Amino acid sequence: MTGRLRKILAGGALCAVLVAAGVLASAAAASGTAHAATATTNCDIPAPFSGFPLATSTAPSDTSTSIVLHPKVTDPKIQCGVTPLTLRQDIVYATVAGAGGQPRDLKLDLQTPTTGGRRPLVIYIPGGGFVYADKTGAIGRRTYIAEQGYAVASIEYRTIVDGATYVDGVADVKAAIRFLRANAAAYGIDAGKTALYGESAGSYLASIVGTTAGLPQFEQGANLDQSDRVQAVVDWFGASDLSKLASDFDPATRSSYENSTDNPLVKYVEGPNGSQRLLDVPAAVAAANPITYAGPGDAPFEIFHGTNDRAISPSQTLLLHNSLLAKGVSSTRYVVQDAGHGNLVPDGDTSIPMWNTNQVMNPVMRFLCLQLH
Repeated sequence: MTGRLRKILAGGALCAVLVAAGVLASAAAASGTAHAATATTNCDIPAPFSGFPLATSTAPSDTSTSIVLHPKVTDPKIQCGVTPLTLRQDIVYATVAGAGGQPRDLKLDLQTPTTGGRRPLVIYIPGGGFVYADKTGAIGRRTYIAEQGYAVASIEYRTIVDGATYVDGVADVKAAIRFLRANAAAYGIDAGKTALYGESAGSYLASIVGTTAGLPQFEQGANLDQSDRVQAVVDWFGASDLSKLASDFDPATRSSYENSTDNPLVKYVEGPNGSQRLLDVPAAVAAANPITYAGPGDAPFEIFHGTNDRAISPSQTLLLHNSLLAKGVSSTRYVVQDAGHGNLVPDGDTSIPMWNTNQVMNPVMRFLCLQLH
């Protein structure tokens, strides 16, 4: 057995023990009060989100290269409130061109354990269908990760409301990475250990950022002396090939997506004046696909998708996962049986708490530990 393999196996065993004990890189409750809007002890399971058009059905997809999890809504949940955190809100990380070309400040919130030295960084990228990007989302899971010994930043980014395309969104995420690295000493961050954690549209951006380190077409703004390369990507139910986002859905929903010339996907790929079906612009869709850029040397990926996702077809992450493996990128994909699209679910769906179970979050924490420690 090589020394490197011994180190990997030892690290994996240690991370498994620390996750099981719930003390990853953080001591049990230190004294002091966090300057934060803290989550409750169950880490704030989000309420259902409504008003988004969802498919009426989702076809099963191949799980042969994935790990299937079977959490129940009643299973033990992650717990918060153990480690004091400091919260810094509304930090301006970039000033960009927003709607109508007007200057717009992009902001982030940062949670860090109150005590200790520099911490590995996890950047949370919220979803929002490329229409909005609310950095206050997923407060429970973000708090839980921070309490395990990480600096956790949650960022906003430009969407179609700003007249933005995926190029701008990717540039915004990279700008946040560079800003936090440039200011690592001030914020108690270990700049060389950075992971992206995205949900939905945020995962899509995380995947492109994870596969495009140093590519000039996505580099904009300040701190260009800082690297945008990350060490890990956590993808929760994100998209990859936007022309196939509805591939698993009922015929009516699939036709609606595929034949649209003005939905948010079209605008996010083609720009505000885009008017063609995505199926008719394959080169533009390929340029917007993280698979196009993936190759050896990219950060390892850990991917999650629910079998009952009616907002983004589960086959989207399967396409990404299998392509990453084929291109020499480390990837592990988890399929969460009967789970929907986070808290964006049809009326009557009870799967939302599954995403806050230990069974789902423990693999995330082991992955972060292995990649960032």
